[in-house]
Amino acid sequence: MQFEEIKNLIIKHLGHDVIIEANEKVMQPYLHIRVEKIAEAGKILHENGFDHLACITGIDHGASESTLEVIYHLYSILRATSLTLKVKVPRNQPDEPLPCVPTLSHIWRTADWHERETYDLLGIHFEGHLDLRRILLPADWQGFPLRKDYEQQESYHGVKVKY
Repeated sequence: MQFEEIKNLIIKHLGHDVIIEANEKVMQPYLHIRVEKIAEAGKILHENGFDHLACITGIDHGASESTLEVIYHLYSILRATSLTLKVKVPRNQPDEPLPCVPTLSHIWRTADWHERETYDLLGIHFEGHLDLRRILLPADWQGFPLRKDYEQQESYHGVKVKY
């Protein structure tokens, strides 16, 4: 299945406005999908042979761009085809709720841990995830260490953190 066929498959099921950007002229061709449609797009791709979610990557674009991005690396073993999906959400302020992306853990089991890691380190909430809690840091850790504006705690339960 070629990139254009994959793109047309998504458009056929979800409409033209679901894809914000399509770029196949890069090393990892990608579809930038509307965040509210990512689970539907994932389901369609899974039903059409994308049986492996290799990883989920989270990126903080910083205060100047004011967005966080989630990148999904998919692979179809049967077709020997890879595809990258992207979604962007606005960065939240400290007094605002975390940015929210629908979970894909009900489609690919590997999303379970990848979404937890992205939540833990970047503070992106995955709506519908059945066990969204920290996976690398203690449950009561303050902040999200991969955010560009993260300020490391001085101490944690009386133990000096900064050295």
